Amino acid sequence: MQKPLTCVEICAGAGGQALGLAMAGFVHVALVEYEADYCNTLKQNRPEWNVICADVRNFDGKPYEGVDLLAGGVPCPPFSIAGKQLGKDDERDLFPEALRLIKEIKPRAVMLENVRGFLDNGFSEYRQYILKSIEKLGYDTQIKLLNASDFGVPQLRPRVVIVGIRREENRNFTYPQGDSQIAPTVGNTLYDLMAENKWKGAKKWAQNANKIAPTLVGGSKKHGGTGFQDR
Repeated sequence: MQKPLTCVEICAGAGGQALGLAMAGFVHVALVEYEADYCNTLKQNRPEWNVICADVRNFDGKPYEGVDLLAGGVPCPPFSIAGKQLGKDDERDLFPEALRLIKEIKPRAVMLENVRGFLDNGFSEYRQYILKSIEKLGYDTQIKLLNASDFGVPQLRPRVVIVGIRREENRNFTYPQGDSQIAPTVGNTLYDLMAENKWKGAKKWAQNANKIAPTLVGGSKKHGGTGFQDR
């Protein structure tokens, strides 16, 4: 019987990426998240998860050496327009911590996610530094922009995904091929919920909500909370 794949996830938020990894067959041995509200959400929804509510800067990866995957959506404001694109000069940039943990944990694979702005020309030098640093730790790396709506999510959510595979694994990795035509509309997705309490306007609402949604952003304490944007 094949052993389950193990995962350490940093910057776990309220668990969106963690749920996806769980659906893909990964068992989380640790989820690291700083915000108390997000930690409570994770614990309430998945009591079996080992949620570590702490600053990732203080998280020691050595006890988890050899897990199958180190994953994380490191903070995106340093590279997003809403976050003023300060890059490595932004105190919220946690790429250095991700590199430290790759070195400590030595996972079989790495997956780091960030906003489309990470691909901007202004970050080319820093981007190459990150990729080269992962490669020096023994990984073959790839980077690609993916859009959630190409994989059935009714939201415009482009994200850069960095994948690293340890060279001794001798595995070829290819990104999944998306389809821009498969995303349902917001109306189709949420109609049953809107109609749950017999709201008579639900059908008309669903007809008007006939597109995918823009990106919903929020959580940053520096750019004013929740809003909509396209990157």
